[in-house]
Amino acid sequence: MIKKVDTTEQFNQLLKEEEKFYFLKHSLTCPISHAAYKEYEKFAAEHQELSSYYLAVQDSRPLSNEIADTFQIQHESPQAILFSNGKAVWNASHWKITKKTLTNALSENE
Repeated sequence: MIKKVDTTEQFNQLLKEEEKFYFLKHSLTCPISHAAYKEYEKFAAEHQELSSYYLAVQDSRPLSNEIADTFQIQHESPQAILFSNGKAVWNASHWKITKKTLTNALSENE
């Protein structure tokens, strides 16, 4: 199940509590983001052992900007980020977000 995160406080709690998780920056109005979200859903359904979260850029712009600044990852939307031990270890954007790329990134960062 994919859970929505809206605030910096919620995100910081994830960094403390979760050893590894995926995070998606999702635009509610972009068709490319919609396609990426569908791929993210397919991945999450097959990998329920890994927590998956997202933010809606239109609702949580301050958090989106903070993630970009803190982890030195240029903001894009859609954008998938794999976090491990409090660090961003992989990211991709736009059409590069597929079930296959998400699965491969997870395998490469075991």
